[in-house]
Amino acid sequence: MNKLKTFPQINTLINDESLKSHPFYIKAFFCKKVVSKFKENNTQNVSSKENLLLEIQKEIKAFYQKDLQSVINASGVVIHTNLGRSVIDKELYRACEEVLCNYSNIEFNLQSGKRGSRYALVLEKLKMLFECEEALVVNNNAAAVFLVLNSLCFDKEIISSRGELVEIGGSFRIPEVIKAAGVKLTEVGTSNKTHLKDYEKAINENTALILKTHKSNFALMGFHSEVHIKDLHCLAKDRGLLSYYDLGSGWCENLNKKLIKNEPKIKKLVQECDILSFSGDKLFGSVQAGIILGKKELIEKLGQNQLLRMLRVDKLTLAFLNESLKAYLEKDYEKITSLKLLNDDLSFIEEKALKTQKELKFQSELKRSKSLVGGGSMPDKSLDTCVLAFKGAALKLQDKFRSQNIIGRIENDEFVLDFRTIREEEIQKLIFKINQMENL
Repeated sequence: MNKLKTFPQINTLINDESLKSHPFYIKAFFCKKVVSKFKENNTQNVSSKENLLLEIQKEIKAFYQKDLQSVINASGVVIHTNLGRSVIDKELYRACEEVLCNYSNIEFNLQSGKRGSRYALVLEKLKMLFECEEALVVNNNAAAVFLVLNSLCFDKEIISSRGELVEIGGSFRIPEVIKAAGVKLTEVGTSNKTHLKDYEKAINENTALILKTHKSNFALMGFHSEVHIKDLHCLAKDRGLLSYYDLGSGWCENLNKKLIKNEPKIKKLVQECDILSFSGDKLFGSVQAGIILGKKELIEKLGQNQLLRMLRVDKLTLAFLNESLKAYLEKDYEKITSLKLLNDDLSFIEEKALKTQKELKFQSELKRSKSLVGGGSMPDKSLDTCVLAFKGAALKLQDKFRSQNIIGRIENDEFVLDFRTIREEEIQKLIFKINQMENL
């Protein structure tokens, strides 16, 4: 007997009572997928309706879990790359609604009635905030690096320290980005020490630019040294070259004093090189974007590159970035959520933890700990924090809390919730979710 004939009809599965709550397109897709998989495997004793429905329900559940949804970040990592990096303030978000939910003047000049520049709304504010000659925005900092090098150094050479040839998230490496931009890389120095004379010796007739890359996602300790961008800029200027600082993550204003030691400030750096770029959603605390600042004639060359069309940002990014820039210019730092979380003092964090602990039906212990900046920023620095530690098997607790979209961490073999990254407006939601759980 042909076993394929024992499979129930697709419509029978789709119309089963157990799948009633799901939309038709989801039921139809996964019923067909599961039946097809079982037929291909020619598996015995699995083609019953009950077995198929169990597998379909499992597939549908996994599908829903992949959907974008909010989580409570109790990991203690403020700029958490896997959780969306910087959080957009609700008031800032509401300020964007009028533009995003209607037609807008994104590329329309209301004065002349002619086509306008999509960047106009943010470029003037970037120049005001950072006191630079010109600015440009692309979709992330890797795109910024690519555009800068391709526009200014195509078919030429650039010089970089071996100790700064970093790998960023997702296995993207600076040397590979340089190669893809059509530029030849000349490495100088060693992994731990590079001197100004190393750069001097490497300059030749085909050299176009000296690149400095900030070690924003790792730290060197012990016997090491590097050359300051100001010195590289002087050397580049003396030899008729350009200096470029790939900052990755840089801070702008009002950052916790415990974090800013030896950490470059964007406004100062822009005066010490020809061009620089950084990420919009790291320490700057806005949306994903590659923000490029520098000399007017250089930025104009970037704007003439045909690749800019492919690397440009959309109206959502521009709207949110615009509101973030307003907040900085107006010194309304409370609207920059990442800054707020990094600047919260220990007493406020402890107050959030105690309030939560008091209302939980499960026992927990209040402890002191350390939070991280995250997002490829300040890997050698941490901030004091308070956590609630829960007794029990840490891995099982981690899974249980994650099933409620609460992302904590394991520390000293205990599952903990870090209250630096739990925002005040999330406390009641957190309490409700935990109290809804079965015995921990």
